[in-house]
Amino acid sequence: MHHGEICGRHFASGQPLRVKWNDGVIAEVTPAPAAPDDTWLAPTLLDLQINGYGGVDFQRDDHLTEERLLSAARQLRRDGCGRFLFTLITDEWPGLMARLRRAKAIRDANPELHAAIAGWHIEGPFLSPEIGFKGAHNPAVMRDATEADIRELRAATGTDPVLLTLAPERNGSFEAIRLAVSMDLTVSLGHTNASADTMRAAVAAGATGFTHLGNGIPQQLDRHDNILWRVFDTPGLTPSLIPDTHHVSPILFRHMHRVLPAERIYYTTDAMSAAGAPPGRYTIGAIELEVGADQVVRQPGKPNFAGSALKPIDGITRAAQMLGRSWREVWPHFAQRPAELMGLRNEIAPGQPADFCIVKTTSSGEFVDARIPGANAAVGT
Repeated sequence: MHHGEICGRHFASGQPLRVKWNDGVIAEVTPAPAAPDDTWLAPTLLDLQINGYGGVDFQRDDHLTEERLLSAARQLRRDGCGRFLFTLITDEWPGLMARLRRAKAIRDANPELHAAIAGWHIEGPFLSPEIGFKGAHNPAVMRDATEADIRELRAATGTDPVLLTLAPERNGSFEAIRLAVSMDLTVSLGHTNASADTMRAAVAAGATGFTHLGNGIPQQLDRHDNILWRVFDTPGLTPSLIPDTHHVSPILFRHMHRVLPAERIYYTTDAMSAAGAPPGRYTIGAIELEVGADQVVRQPGKPNFAGSALKPIDGITRAAQMLGRSWREVWPHFAQRPAELMGLRNEIAPGQPADFCIVKTTSSGEFVDARIPGANAAVGT
C-alpha cells in the first residue's frame, strides 16, 4: 500500500493518532479523537546485523542478485523489520569489498531496496582469532586494520551509514577507530578478548557499540575477569543482544537489563539465510550450517552457535517473555536504540518512511501480530 490512512494508539504514549501516507512516505500525523484499543502504531524494527534472510545468503556472490535481495527485504518487512544493515563477515578484504560494491550498486539502483537497506555492517576481518572469541569466523583471513582499509570502506559506501565491528586488541586498532569515526563510520567492538584498559582506550578513540554481547565468547569464562564483566564496566558502549533465548540465556538476559542502562541496550537477530525459512542446511559464505526445529544455528557436529534463525518480530515477543515485560516496553530496544547508535531517525513523523508497524493486541494488551503497511501479511508467534 503506497497510500493509506489508519488510526491507532502510539505504542509509547497510548495517545490516539491518525497517520496518513502517500507514495510510501508519511504525509500527516495528527491526534485522533479515538482509536481502537487493539490497534497500536510503533516505529519499524531496525536490525543492524542481517547476514542473509529467507534462504538468501548475503555472503555468496551467486546469491547476490536484485531478485534475491528483494526477496530477503520483503520477507524481513513481512516479519516486522522495515530497515536493516546489510552485513558482511570475515573474508579476504578484496573479495569482501567487491561483494560490498556489488550489493551497493544493486541497492542504489532499486528504490525499494534503497529504502530497506539503511546502510552496511562489516563484521571482520579485524577480529580476535582466539578459540571461542572467533565464533564461526575464519581466523586464517583475519588481520589488523590499516588506514587504507578504512578509506577504501568509506569510498565503497559513499555517505551511507556504516557499522564496523573490530577487536581493539589488534595492532593499529586505535588509529583505525579514530580514522573511521572521523569519516563518520560507527565503530563497534566485538569478537574480542580485550582487557579492560584496552576497552576503555577504544571508547576514548571513538568506539560506541559492542556487537552481540554474550555471543562470540567461549562457553567457559574466568569468573573474576571476563569480557562480559569488562563490557558492563565500560561506560560509553551500547551493546547489542540477540533475544532468541539461545545466544543469551533468559537469566543472563535479565541480568544484562539490570546492570546496563536501558538506553545502552539494543537488539539484533544476527540473522543468516535460515531466518524466516524452514529447518535445514544453509550457508554463511563458505560455511555450511544446520538449523533444527528449535531455530538454533550450528555448524554440523559442533556445539557453537553461528548466526541466528530468529525473526525480528519474534525477538520482541521473546525479549518480553524473558523479562516479564510488555511488548511496548521492549520495542524501543529494537527500534529507537539501534537508530540512535547509527545516527538515524526512526519515528512516526511526517516525511519519514511509511514502514511503521501496525500492532494488534488482545483486549488486555497482549501482543497478537504486527504488520508494516504494504507487507505481505501480519506476523505473530
